[in-house]
Amino acid sequence: MPNWTLSDHDIDVAVALSPEGELTMEVRHRGRVVVAPSRLGLRAAHEDLSTGLAFETVSEPRRIDESYRTVIGKRREHRHTATEWTLSFAKGAHRLDLQVRITDQGVAYRYSVPWTGPVTVMEEVSEYVLAADARAVLLPYENGRSDYEEIHHHTTVGAAEHIRYGYPSLFQTGGSWLLVTESNLDSTYAGSRLRFDGRAFKLDLPDPYVTAASPLVTPWRTTVIGAGLAAIVESDLVTGLAAPSRVEDTSWIRPGAAAWSWWSDGPSTRDPDAQKRWVDFAAANGWPYLLADAGWNKEWMPELIAYARERGVGVWLWSHWQHVDTELEHRQKLALWKEWGAVGVKIDFTESDGQDRMRWFDSILAATARLGLMVVFHGGTIPRGTERTWPQFMTAEAVKGAEWIKPKPGKLPLYPPEHYLSLAFTRNVQGPMDFTPCTFTAVRTISAGFELALSVLFESGVQHFADGIEAYEARPEALRLLSTVPAAWDETRLLSGDPAGHILLARRNGAEWYVGAGVAGEARTLTVPLDFLDDGEWAAEIYRDAPDDRIHTETVTVAAGSKLDLAVAPNGGFTLHLTREVS
Repeated sequence: MPNWTLSDHDIDVAVALSPEGELTMEVRHRGRVVVAPSRLGLRAAHEDLSTGLAFETVSEPRRIDESYRTVIGKRREHRHTATEWTLSFAKGAHRLDLQVRITDQGVAYRYSVPWTGPVTVMEEVSEYVLAADARAVLLPYENGRSDYEEIHHHTTVGAAEHIRYGYPSLFQTGGSWLLVTESNLDSTYAGSRLRFDGRAFKLDLPDPYVTAASPLVTPWRTTVIGAGLAAIVESDLVTGLAAPSRVEDTSWIRPGAAAWSWWSDGPSTRDPDAQKRWVDFAAANGWPYLLADAGWNKEWMPELIAYARERGVGVWLWSHWQHVDTELEHRQKLALWKEWGAVGVKIDFTESDGQDRMRWFDSILAATARLGLMVVFHGGTIPRGTERTWPQFMTAEAVKGAEWIKPKPGKLPLYPPEHYLSLAFTRNVQGPMDFTPCTFTAVRTISAGFELALSVLFESGVQHFADGIEAYEARPEALRLLSTVPAAWDETRLLSGDPAGHILLARRNGAEWYVGAGVAGEARTLTVPLDFLDDGEWAAEIYRDAPDDRIHTETVTVAAGSKLDLAVAPNGGFTLHLTREVS
């Protein structure tokens, strides 16, 4: 049976062609199989390119070394280095090209299908076969809304339900961690998910077919691989595989915190005086934005935007996606809102991974880039490297966030503490995540200290702090941190953690470091290794749990290379803000 082994860094990819002309791929990490032989190929309308294939050529390895910058993210300066091969297979007069790219962060592949006319894909047979005893953290994708708003299942491959799962999926096998997802999706394809049948996680498309001009090129089928979870959490492979930026001047794109009244006081979105109060609150606390959610009125919005601008606050406007789904509406609404002085738009209820919705995403991203409007998406799909290609894209929901735990009489806590941990190791690795954290009055199972730490643990280009003004003013210690914590980072390091146990995450912005921590379960002591600090002494401002669900602060002096032991309450957490001491 013909086979080809492609190797780089610690990864070996074995592509094999069976006597029946069916392709499989096996992935080994540090000599151990992490993905067993798994089917490749697709069925197009003009030919079944999953069987009966014959090998034609394999290209010489192509070296890739790209540096690029993003405005937001776990880091802003990136370098993507990889080796890429193209294997070509034929079936009669038809061809299937398989591109395989290996990097120091994992492996990705995609198909290219040349033909004489538009290519229609009826089914993609790509799959992932993992050991039955592999640990799995999986997101059920069965609610029919395509919004990724579910709680992760912690299980094993062998015990996983035979249902669909949304990206990304996290596995641990043979001493290696794997994050399975996709990158570089646009209107030429549809967003996929995984369907587990007891043997393999099979790629599942939401449409009966997808069509694109020849050559059709699929998104990258992406697997982040590492010996530890730090390699997963710190990875930027998803953006590394995405198309380069289509926006030359990004000086107008600015990450930051936003005041948001809808969560704590829904009717306030219809009241211009209430919105002015929120503008004042944002200005007083150094938050650059206000999000005017559903209910705002065009009769008073220009005045509110002018009021906010005088106070150094930019206004974002909410819209249903169907209200801005044509070129005419882009010109009549988006352009008008820009003329008023709005800085961005939050577009809601997108609720589809289908190709038609991907065409809409391409259209709205191009329109907002042209008009100079930042954009946030809600009620829809995950980003797949979008922040690299369209840097005015700041964040997306695609998460079961604080929206679902608004305080209501008699409502029981919905989220186990593990939910917050799982997101840091899965969804937020994928890209920016609009959880809308720091809701101290929410129906929650985690402590106030853990809740405050979400401002560091969760990355989002616009961080919507969702609680009410009174709730924040009642915790001035927490508000002090929220007035300084950045929304974009220069460096991210996982110090320790497990998606079911705890997380200790350090992020740098400029010369300052922040550390967020949270635990699920019993009280314990977490040790913060400070070897990421530059030489010298640093002031460590500590925000930790206090009795009665309060926040206690203290400042201690620490040295680079030392360790800091901190006691953590059950389901608790803490935050550190580290600044260099001036001698």
